[in-house]
Amino acid sequence: MTEHSTLNKVVVIGGGYAGSVAANRLRARPGMDITLVNPRPRFVDRVRLHQFVAGTSDAAADYGTLLGESVNLVVDSATRIDTAGRTVELASGRSLDFDYVIYAVGSTGAIPSAVPGAAEFAFSVAEFEFAQRLRAKLDELPRDAPVTVVGGGLTGIETAAELAEQQRTVTLVCSQALAPTFSAPGRRAIAKWLSRHGVSVLEANPVTEVHPDAVVLASGAVRPSALTIWTAGFGVPELARASGLRTDTLGRLLTDETLTSIDDDRVVAAGDAAAPSGQPLRMSCYAAGPLGAQAADTVLNRIAGTEPAPITLAFSGACVSLGRHNAVRQIARKDDRAVNFYLGGRAGAAVKELTCNLATWKIRREARKPGSLIWPKGGPRPEQPASASQVITSP
Repeated sequence: MTEHSTLNKVVVIGGGYAGSVAANRLRARPGMDITLVNPRPRFVDRVRLHQFVAGTSDAAADYGTLLGESVNLVVDSATRIDTAGRTVELASGRSLDFDYVIYAVGSTGAIPSAVPGAAEFAFSVAEFEFAQRLRAKLDELPRDAPVTVVGGGLTGIETAAELAEQQRTVTLVCSQALAPTFSAPGRRAIAKWLSRHGVSVLEANPVTEVHPDAVVLASGAVRPSALTIWTAGFGVPELARASGLRTDTLGRLLTDETLTSIDDDRVVAAGDAAAPSGQPLRMSCYAAGPLGAQAADTVLNRIAGTEPAPITLAFSGACVSLGRHNAVRQIARKDDRAVNFYLGGRAGAAVKELTCNLATWKIRREARKPGSLIWPKGGPRPEQPASASQVITSP
């Protein structure tokens, strides 16, 4: 069944931070027909999934509290974007006509198939369903059962810290350094908290094999692990490739600096799945909102016949929570390079909580007042590749 297109019909694929902001912002222009396609009936607050696993917070919200009344939510999964026929094909067999698509499918965790046993025995915290499965597994384990968290990035640190504060026995395994994007003082503060709370941190010693009850390290050491949680690495859905659109090597949709697909100017990307000029911004909740707003503005400009603006976003740093009462707020330059200054302790935790709350607050504010989201603008984007062939992969 095909729902026939009307003027200015926009289908937003993905109801995360970027997609929800984009759908709400499109309402700034009267007469828009906006459909948000999402596989779940509720919004997932991904920055709180580690808390959900530990039982210290919920991580879902009703879309009715987030989306403007004129946004039509379709609970389904997009399987293909037919750019020639201007339809989005859904897993249910339906198809939705569009004038424009906003591609906001987001990202997910990536458990490498090259690590024996990882896909079979490791758990992920990257998606709500994965977190539910992980939480159920944790509930089955004794408090002193050894838990291994693989990945020294922010998700791994937050997961390890949350479980340690729940009196779990935790080992955090880093393939390289702990919190490699943070400054040396910031890393020391994180390491100190983890040590004080009994987390064993193993740096530059990646996991090479996962068993149901153990992990094998590159050093050859075998460590008992009743539960292994894999937080290292990101992946993105294959929808762009399946639709014949060009992507970067990870699978992010290749766009120009206005977030418009290099293959079709009716397809505009936002969030973690966008690779403007083959130079994607850091995958983060921080960047998702502005990218969603920018994508909506690009669509609205094209409808109005005006030139869309290029994306520009100034970073200010990153937060990592250390349980419920501590955090490190790393300060960074506009280009996202860390400086030797951070805010820690309870003050850091307050900033982290405010940051998490702002993510959903911005979505709700766009629902109330479309076009209200503003963000700090950065300097010039990194120099673009001389040839598109340097970053493009064939669909």
